[in-house]
Amino acid sequence: MGTDLAARLGGGVVIPAHPLALDAGGGIDLPAQRALSRYYLDAGAHGLAVAVHTTQFELHNDRAMLTDVWRLAAEVAQDHTSEPILVAGLTGDAPAAVAEAQIAKDLGYHAALISPWGMSDTSESALLARAGAVGEVLPVLGFYLQESVGGAALSRNFWHSLFDLEAVVGVKAAPFDRYRTNDVAQVLLEHDRWDQITLLTGNDDAIIHDLLTPYRRTVAGKERQVRASGGLLGQWAVGTRAAVDQLQRINTAVNAGAAPMDLLSEATAMVDINHAVFDVDHNFAGCVPGVNEVLRQQGLVPTANTLGTDTLSAGQSDLIAQVRARYPNLLDE
Repeated sequence: MGTDLAARLGGGVVIPAHPLALDAGGGIDLPAQRALSRYYLDAGAHGLAVAVHTTQFELHNDRAMLTDVWRLAAEVAQDHTSEPILVAGLTGDAPAAVAEAQIAKDLGYHAALISPWGMSDTSESALLARAGAVGEVLPVLGFYLQESVGGAALSRNFWHSLFDLEAVVGVKAAPFDRYRTNDVAQVLLEHDRWDQITLLTGNDDAIIHDLLTPYRRTVAGKERQVRASGGLLGQWAVGTRAAVDQLQRINTAVNAGAAPMDLLSEATAMVDINHAVFDVDHNFAGCVPGVNEVLRQQGLVPTANTLGTDTLSAGQSDLIAQVRARYPNLLDE
C-alpha cells in the first residue's frame, strides 16, 4: 500500500475489529473465521483489524495461533477486489511487539495498532520507545484505550511526542471519555504533522458524534481543522454494512455543513445498541463475548466463547436479542 496508506485512512474508513470464532472446544472454527472476514469486506469495510481487543488479547499468548489468525484474514483480503487495509494488533513489551510486527508484515499487513496489554512497563516513556521500535517495521496507529479494559490516562505531552514519530500515520481515540478524546484532537491540531495523521474514532459509545464533530484551532494565523474521518471499532464487527452506509451519509452531511436529524437520532440508537453489546451495566465485563453473541445469534459463529475468562453477563444475551429486534437495519439483520 506504501505511500497510499495515509491518504486512504484520511479519506474515511470503516475498519471492523475482527472477532475470533471459537468452537465449543475452544479451538478456532476456521470456516466461521473466514466467513466473518468475507462478511466485513463484502459489506464494504475498507479494512480489517486483527488481533486487537475484540479478537481477544489472550490470542497473543500463543504465537502459532496468532499467526494462523492473521494469515486467515490476509488470505481472504488478498482474494478481495477492494484491496483492504490490514491492521495488526500488537501487544507486549518492545521486543515482543517488534517480533509480532515482523510476522504481520511478512503476511501482508499494512499497519500496526499498538496496545498496552501485556507490557511490563506501561510508562509513557516505554510506550513511546515501543512505538518507535515498531515503526521501524510497520506504520503505526496510536491507541488511547479505555481504562476499564486495560488502558491508562495519557498526558498531552505523550501525544505530542507520539505524533513526532514519522512512522505514526494515525491514532485511534478510544478512551470513552470526551475530555481525553479532546486531548488527542487538540494536540493534533497544534502539531506540525496535523494534516499527516488521521484521527480515527474508537469510542464505540459516540461513533456518529465523533464522525460529525470538527475540532478547530487557529495556529500561526491560519485555521486548522481535524475530524475523525473514520473508525476502527469493535461495534463495527456487527452491523458492518449499516456502518458503511452511515459513514457515507455522515460525509455527505459534513460536506453540506449540516447534520440531519435522522443521523442524530441514529447516533442515540447506536448508543442503545452498544449498551447491550458492550455490557455497560457490568462495566464492560462482557464486551468481547457480547460482540460474539450478536454474531452467534445471527448464525455467523458457533459460540460466544473466549480464550480467557470473559463471559456474557447475566441477562446480556436477552438485551442483545432485544436490540436486534429493535434496530434490525443497524445490525444487518
